[in-house]
Amino acid sequence: MISEKKLAEKRLTEAYNNAKIEYFDNNSKYIFFSDCHRGDSTPSDEFAKNQNTFLFALEFYFNNGYTYVEAGDGDELWESSNFKAIRLAHDEVYSLLKKFFDSNRLIMLYGNHNIYLKYKNFVKKNYYKFYDDYNQEDVELFPGITPYEAVVFKHKNTGQEILTVHGHQGDRMNDKLWHFTRLTVRYFWRYLHSIGFINPASPVRNAEKIHKIERIYSNWIEMNKIMVICGHTHRPHFPKVEELPYFNDGSCVRASGIQGIEIVDGKIMLIEWSIRYDPSGDLHIRKKILRGPKPIEEFDLRTNKTNIVK
Repeated sequence: MISEKKLAEKRLTEAYNNAKIEYFDNNSKYIFFSDCHRGDSTPSDEFAKNQNTFLFALEFYFNNGYTYVEAGDGDELWESSNFKAIRLAHDEVYSLLKKFFDSNRLIMLYGNHNIYLKYKNFVKKNYYKFYDDYNQEDVELFPGITPYEAVVFKHKNTGQEILTVHGHQGDRMNDKLWHFTRLTVRYFWRYLHSIGFINPASPVRNAEKIHKIERIYSNWIEMNKIMVICGHTHRPHFPKVEELPYFNDGSCVRASGIQGIEIVDGKIMLIEWSIRYDPSGDLHIRKKILRGPKPIEEFDLRTNKTNIVK
């Protein structure tokens, strides 16, 4: 059997070779979130507690001209195959996502928990439109949307590339064996999950597995000289000095808040939105910069670099 290291190298290279190309420059603005795991409002719906924080943050990014990149596992389709229930549970979220879509500022990737989005018929049936029971008519949601496994962000002037994937590529139980893992989640771990137990196939709260994934991805980065942004492990990561450019945008299901990665003014930063109190006891949603900002060009590993056109 092929090792997970070799499997990840193969899968990441395949994802890179088949990726959508998104050109950007120093005037571009992106916010990357992943691992929302939007559920159906049952006790296992981890996103529900952070929905208001997410809405507040996303409204900020929409009003300030950002493109929203959802880097996989936006919808929890392993625990619930009924997307209608998920959409109804988080109707305001989808209304806001539609505003991004209608403004041509939504890039959606699929991960292991919403891998059904790789199937065009599933996307067409569930995401193009929905039936409004109250008004008894079809309403457009994301007509014609194409979710991707990978997107390569390529700088218009320097040619520097950033590979964005969910991060499950090469994680055998969540990649090649996802059919089996999905069944265990839907019919067993979902119920234990609601009372605090974690599926052992998941890297979440499994430090050994998280570090293994980070090492494997860093090895691919070193071999290919390409920066990577991903999610999957739920562990936010911004490389220290001398570390390889492996970035992880965290998740939207932590009790502390939601983490993400911003690219703006040619710089990258790791951020967190959370609920905080002021001296009077009032609660406010605030953004905190956890790491950065750092110029993206600092993470360009190529030996032959193109100078930025002034």
